[in-house]
Amino acid sequence: MAQSNNLHIIMFPWLAFGHMIPFLELSKCLAQKGHQISFISTPRNIERLPKLPPHLSPSSNFVKLTLPHLHNLPEEAEATSDVPFNKIQYLKMAFDGLKGSFSCFLETSTSAPDWIIHDFTFHWLQPLAAKHGIPCAFFSTFMASMLVFLGTPWLRMSGEDTRTDPEHFTVPPNWIPSPSNLAFRLYEILKMFESLSENASAVSDKHRFDSAILGSKFVIVRTCEEFEGDSLRILREKLYKIPVIPIGVLPPSDALEDRDDTEWIKIKNWLDKQIKESVVYVSFGSEAEVSREEMREVALGLELSGLPFIWALRRPAGSEVGPSYMLPSGFEKRTEDQGFIWLGWAPQRKILAHPSVGAFLTHCGWSSVLEGLSMGCPLLYLPLSIEQPLVARLLLSKNVGVEIERDEKDGSFTRDSVAKSLRLVIVDRERKQHKAKAKEMKELFGDWARHDRYINDFDQYLRNHGDDFSSVIS
Repeated sequence: MAQSNNLHIIMFPWLAFGHMIPFLELSKCLAQKGHQISFISTPRNIERLPKLPPHLSPSSNFVKLTLPHLHNLPEEAEATSDVPFNKIQYLKMAFDGLKGSFSCFLETSTSAPDWIIHDFTFHWLQPLAAKHGIPCAFFSTFMASMLVFLGTPWLRMSGEDTRTDPEHFTVPPNWIPSPSNLAFRLYEILKMFESLSENASAVSDKHRFDSAILGSKFVIVRTCEEFEGDSLRILREKLYKIPVIPIGVLPPSDALEDRDDTEWIKIKNWLDKQIKESVVYVSFGSEAEVSREEMREVALGLELSGLPFIWALRRPAGSEVGPSYMLPSGFEKRTEDQGFIWLGWAPQRKILAHPSVGAFLTHCGWSSVLEGLSMGCPLLYLPLSIEQPLVARLLLSKNVGVEIERDEKDGSFTRDSVAKSLRLVIVDRERKQHKAKAKEMKELFGDWARHDRYINDFDQYLRNHGDDFSSVIS
């Protein structure tokens, strides 16, 4: 029910759909509570977002800010899914160019904003907000355990965090109680360090991330106490000097799946012919970079397992060729009776909910993992970059899923390790325990009423604290 002290809330995510979609889901939840939402992004990104339910349209305003064009970026590139990984640095540079148009929006807004909820990439937003007396909150689309592993931004900004070498990140930090497996393997952190070494924007991700937190009145985390209570407690008691608020996992609405029913019908017709809980669903998200060699071993592992599979393949960002060119020669022909390859966007939640799907092979993006858990689908992990290895470690520490075995030195894996892991979850004797754990996770992550309570609590927090923070700023 709408209340009398409804707020005007600005939502401003980073230019990645793994961030924009959770921001959109939170926007819809807050609009449902009666708040006025201004969702800010670029024109092409807004056009590609799922459409809002008609009853939320009057309270939701999509603000289109034109992204400055850089010659290093492809034409019409407005999201990380539009560019190869090494070009994201230029996307951040262009993103910083939105400062002027965002300032203009604040100055001309007919309704004074009460809150700005923003992403990790900002280092320039809080001074603008302070100028207008608007409090800010950082919305972390990363799990709480990732924030814990990174430590306290207050020490990092003062230079007191001495973890600078890659080896420092291969063991859990001393503020995490033992025993813990929350750490990177050396090849994983070396890959991350290499990917972050080039930075055309001259503003490091560390500085962006720390600034986003230090300039906020509180931090919102896409998680729940029942799953990451220990990490949330460490953030509150040891690492952060501001409130940390979980908002549940923001299960996506059915609108995300209604892009094209004809696509789902083709997939469903194939799935309907398969044996219950026999199919492996494979997806590495919209932005994860998979090398040709990695793609080859996954493909040959699927073939070797003999299990039916459905594989959602997407064109590599910035590539003019289709994704199937990365598959082994003759693979599609040899497996045409075993598997189903779907090129492009796939209705993931519908696929995971189908009775014939018995496992989800994922890159461990937090959004994909939450979807798999909410559907009660056993998971197989092949983390590829950034925080994904930590997601895999967290889940393994809770006995959720199986990680594909990799070489400890270079991170390579074989078709045999892929096939072995697949059969472990779907065929071998251990399958019952994996299925039982997946059912337990579904009861937690698929409990919509539980997550409604998180949103209700967050709604009340915003209403109760807005005046307090505004008076501090002014």
